[in-house]
Amino acid sequence: MSPERLRCVLITPARNEEAFLEGTIRSVLAQTVRPDRWIIVSDGSTDRTDEIAAAHAAAHDFIEFLRMPDHADRQFAAKVHCFEAGFRRIADSSFDIVGNLDADLTFEPGYLEYLLEQFARNPRLGVAGTPFVEEGSSYDYRFTNIEHVSGACQLFRRKCFEDIGGYRPIEGGGIDWVAVTSARMKGWQTRTFTDKVLVHHRKMGTGKGNRITALFRQGRQDYYLGNHPLWEFLRMFYQMRFRPAVVGGLTLFSGYCLAALARVKSPVPKDLAAFIRREQMQRLRSKLPIPGRKGRG
Repeated sequence: MSPERLRCVLITPARNEEAFLEGTIRSVLAQTVRPDRWIIVSDGSTDRTDEIAAAHAAAHDFIEFLRMPDHADRQFAAKVHCFEAGFRRIADSSFDIVGNLDADLTFEPGYLEYLLEQFARNPRLGVAGTPFVEEGSSYDYRFTNIEHVSGACQLFRRKCFEDIGGYRPIEGGGIDWVAVTSARMKGWQTRTFTDKVLVHHRKMGTGKGNRITALFRQGRQDYYLGNHPLWEFLRMFYQMRFRPAVVGGLTLFSGYCLAALARVKSPVPKDLAAFIRREQMQRLRSKLPIPGRKGRG
């Protein structure tokens, strides 16, 4: 099946993205293969986000604009509620691929066609995306799991998205990560394809505070999402490679440890948490001399 025959729809939750939304829209308009429909959902924006989205919706038939009710609280779960509102608009449509696209990205004209080609080639591919570049740098995929797909842009095969029950509204974050891991637990393949990249214009994890605050929240999130203690301990040292050096890794691990001491309740089902830890230990055993690793015959 060619990428042109795969019907794709996009949904973009957006809150106060006037500085970046125009660039994202222009990137989609320039695609060699455009989505059949694109729902831009404003999460109670108070800047010009609505004006920008509505103007392009009026000019292009495949773009639709939807505004959610105003609210002051900016929980991560709000992104899920926006996505669900957009999904309801297209749920009765005929499509093969549904994408969750952030409103602060730019990408080259062949980006969407490239990802659709990956789905066309592999019927077991459930979730796909690419790395993102932020302030000129990206993840080092010698150390980062190629099977994880960044939440900046996640494309799901429709059957996969239905199998996992869609996004889980987790107030503290980790929504995108849980979705991708759930897909693997259900037997789908997930993959970041490194031949293309996105440019991310708003620094990840800083929407509700500075970098240190974001790292502490990340460590807390790692605990309630089920990360194995050994995995998190080693992750601390990996994080020390980046600014703020040393302090960042210690902050991350402190968030994890304090969440463990407080016995923070996990929103993740027990079977998914067990799957997460199995995957992490399998990855560690493939790289480190951890007891229990089978010898090669």
